[in-house]
Amino acid sequence: MARAYSGVLGSTALCLVILRGLVLGMLPNEILIQSLVVFVVFAFLGFWIGFTAEKTVCESVENRFRSEMARNQPAATSNDSETSQS
Repeated sequence: MARAYSGVLGSTALCLVILRGLVLGMLPNEILIQSLVVFVVFAFLGFWIGFTAEKTVCESVENRFRSEMARNQPAATSNDSETSQS
């Protein structure tokens, strides 16, 4: 997820900076320098956002799974004890 966010955010920023430079009539080397800097910054930002989102989702799923297993654990233990007593 982190790489996907990084690629999308970086590429979008790159395109917008190139369009901005063309509209303002900037020189090509100025456009490329600005676009590369913005691309790197937004790629790192996107990677951080994606990494945080993936970590949050994984922790949420794991916590929900553990709570469901803990809730079902006593029921399975009581069923086993009733079966062994009969």
